[in-house]
Amino acid sequence: MVPSISVVDARPETATDRTEIADLPGGAYLEGRWQSADMTLEVRDPEDGFLLGRVCASSSDDVRRAIAHIRRHLLLEPWPLRARRQALEKATELLDQQHARFAAIIAAEGSKTIGEAEREVRRCIETLRLSALASSELSGSTLDFEDSLAVGHKIGWYTRKPMGIVAAITPFNDPLNLVAHKLGPALIGGNGVVLKPSERTPLSGLALVQLLLDAGVPAGRLAAIVGGPGVAEALVTDEDVDLISFTGGPRTAQRIAAAAGAKKILSELGGNNATIVCADADPVAAAEAIVAGAFGVAGQNCLSVQRVYVHTSLFDDVVEHVTRGTQALRTGSKFDRRTDVGPLISEAEARRIEEWVDEAIASGASLHAGGQRRGAFYEPTVLTDVPAQCRVIREEVFGPVVTLLPFTEISDAVQRANDSDYGLQAGVFTQSIDLALVIAEHLHVGAVVINETSDIRIDSMPFGGFKKSGVGREGVRHALYQMTEPKNTIINLTESGAPQQLLGGLPERTTS
Repeated sequence: MVPSISVVDARPETATDRTEIADLPGGAYLEGRWQSADMTLEVRDPEDGFLLGRVCASSSDDVRRAIAHIRRHLLLEPWPLRARRQALEKATELLDQQHARFAAIIAAEGSKTIGEAEREVRRCIETLRLSALASSELSGSTLDFEDSLAVGHKIGWYTRKPMGIVAAITPFNDPLNLVAHKLGPALIGGNGVVLKPSERTPLSGLALVQLLLDAGVPAGRLAAIVGGPGVAEALVTDEDVDLISFTGGPRTAQRIAAAAGAKKILSELGGNNATIVCADADPVAAAEAIVAGAFGVAGQNCLSVQRVYVHTSLFDDVVEHVTRGTQALRTGSKFDRRTDVGPLISEAEARRIEEWVDEAIASGASLHAGGQRRGAFYEPTVLTDVPAQCRVIREEVFGPVVTLLPFTEISDAVQRANDSDYGLQAGVFTQSIDLALVIAEHLHVGAVVINETSDIRIDSMPFGGFKKSGVGREGVRHALYQMTEPKNTIINLTESGAPQQLLGGLPERTTS
């Protein structure tokens, strides 16, 4: 029997919002069993601090036991590719059937409105579907011995083999789909996975682990450990972990790399995304896209629009339309379908945003909308005249703040857009395809989106960036290549086994 997380009864006025989070699996999963001891890590709704439940505070010994169990399973229990594909196909069906339940979990434990949570579930279904389809990428190819210097009687081929054990470390802001982006490619590739979801939003990931088990993923291929003393360090330093896939911040990534040593590390580390609005752009369309791209998930999105460079001829119009659109947004409860912007993940994060905005205003910035905090909520905020040294310009805000800045020359806008430690994605608004392509060529980012903002991702694209935005690429097929390795098999045919020797006694072929 699967033990359940300790879920506190919802308050009467919110019971209909939170009933779907009941009957979750236990607070950690290792050695093929759900764990229910040491359920001391609290999971609270950031909107009001409501206690949703508790999960396990695990130990470094738990991590070692989880990894050792998966390693034994990999050595002793084969899991054929066909079975892997079928399990992920079944998981896709199960998640579609449980769409409402998973959306409720995402909304309850995190910052997303119920509408945003529903969109994340739809994307997760797509990620699992793409993971199943990626089985065709594991076919390999023959080696070209006939057209090489290695002449002789040799034949060969390569196939793609699993790395082994993947440590998957995921953030709070996409607690379901970013877990699937690590587990899906890892599992279809034949790996085992130890998941460490964010301690702030672990319930979505734990529920997905149970769903994968229900779909046929062998118990020996998965573990999930949320947190506890020494857990993270034990996971990244264990010699039996072959690859670390991490989504989070650059400082944490540096600590992981220093601790992990000679391991393969994939990392997606965020962005400080710019959008350029050229003189020939439609200011209304640009403004609408900027508002949508800056304030979704309360700005807690690595693709969020943070800096907007607007040609001086359109600057006042764009500022006016962005301000008006921002003021029209409704900040409120996540389960109210009229809400556009929910809370930040914690009051501490809202206070940080407040501090950064106040710093910019004290340095001479102009406030056009927002700038107010209430608990974990921070009103969507529009700034202009922000000095270049302010943190809302220099660092990733990861909150509902957008800064608009004028430019005269395109070269200046491109230079300022590139003047960041990050290089994830960027947007360009212009009616000239020639100009758009020139700008795209000179922006040092992982993706340039024309006539849209940076806030676009499809789950099949190679996703990642330059500079501090990360190492490697996600996107199911591209992650699969990173989580598997080509293995060559080469046969040296002896002289006695050479084709001419074998065929020597056969009659010559004749044609009529």
